[in-house]
Amino acid sequence: MDNEEFFTKLEGSVREACQIENSLFEKFDVKRGLRNTDRTGVLVGLTNIGDVVGYRKEDGNVIPVPGRLYYRGLDIEEITHGFQGENRHGFDEIVYLLLTGRLPAGYELDEFSSHLASLRSLPDSFVKDMILSMKGKDVLNILARSVLGLYTLDEEPENINLHNMIRQSLNLIAKFPAIIAYSYQALRHAYQGKTLSIRHPQTDLTTAENFLHLIKGKDSYSRLQADLIDLSLVLHAEHGGGNNSTFTMRVTSSTETDIYSATTSAIGSLKGPLHGGANLKVLDMMENIKENVHNWKDEAEVKNYLLKILKKETYDHTGKIYGVGHAVYTLSDPRAVLLKEKARLLADESGRTDEFELYSMVERITPEVFRKFKGEQSAKVVCINVDFYSGFVYSCIGIPKELFTPLFAMARIAGWCAHRIEELTFSAKRIIRPAFKNVCERRAYVPIGDR
Repeated sequence: MDNEEFFTKLEGSVREACQIENSLFEKFDVKRGLRNTDRTGVLVGLTNIGDVVGYRKEDGNVIPVPGRLYYRGLDIEEITHGFQGENRHGFDEIVYLLLTGRLPAGYELDEFSSHLASLRSLPDSFVKDMILSMKGKDVLNILARSVLGLYTLDEEPENINLHNMIRQSLNLIAKFPAIIAYSYQALRHAYQGKTLSIRHPQTDLTTAENFLHLIKGKDSYSRLQADLIDLSLVLHAEHGGGNNSTFTMRVTSSTETDIYSATTSAIGSLKGPLHGGANLKVLDMMENIKENVHNWKDEAEVKNYLLKILKKETYDHTGKIYGVGHAVYTLSDPRAVLLKEKARLLADESGRTDEFELYSMVERITPEVFRKFKGEQSAKVVCINVDFYSGFVYSCIGIPKELFTPLFAMARIAGWCAHRIEELTFSAKRIIRPAFKNVCERRAYVPIGDR
């Protein structure tokens, strides 16, 4: 038997062993994907950190409401408009809020930002051995490997007392931008034949400015571009305990493993295209629409093409309009609302206003197209999510696609660390262990000669 025949036979057996009848999930009332029958999430924990509001329940019915996102009880729209109104960046303040539960005073924020900035640099030997010498075709994979490597630089990697967890968290949050930037530079040098550019982190720049400096170089970005990166970091920093990567962080941390192992597991979760990579699909879909819709301002033509996408007649034939719909949000995603406010300015600065208007039209008419396709009664209330505009924003800034999801990780590490600390500090902590119902029939063992 040759290798192909061997795997074909093995694949058939494995596939058969994985089959479970859909009716059994209903029979045993199994919440697939930790979802209730009304598509809401199954309640599995309590948290003080973040809250995602997209509906309310009334007499057992799910009632759509405008989306709200809260960090430690504070509305993200109020926070964002607060620091933007003072013409400053807000990510460091968000990190402080998520970790401590309160907004810092001015002097506290200055001290905190200075401390984070002092932790940005990586040892030269670490950069050479862990990032530049070991090739990798995916930035998130290199990031995960590097995070595990940081374990070897920590004198107390296994210590889970509060002081040490805070120290480790700040170190990871501060170092993620450099690891991600260097990973990308290594990738483009090894596989794209580009010049290797390793720039030192700057302590006098904000987190967003420092990242753009590491990626693009000094004086190669505008203030508006830095503002958009900062806004993106703020909006992606936390999203409640129920999102897949944060839940992964909490599940892994509940075993009392080290922060590097737990963070790596969360990175692996985020890497999945159903979680962190949606903005890449949006960008690709919109490129397809731009190529196939002759008049971007013709609403009827755009509607017709979107309907073809839903009917699986065009684009990737999955029937999905990417960047539309969310597990929690119904009428609106507050992150998308805030990002769109600034995205219009960036589009004007980048000479891509017509493209932005096409995005806006798709946002506006897609719910109507959904109702036409599904029928008025059966159509789910949908809105765009943050991924709809984030890819467009990154492309306007000149951020390469390989960094779209790593940017997500660079922000979400703040929320991950806050959730890890909460999981290991609150008084009623317990290892997270859900149950699975085994539905395999009992069988008798057959000796190998009789099989």
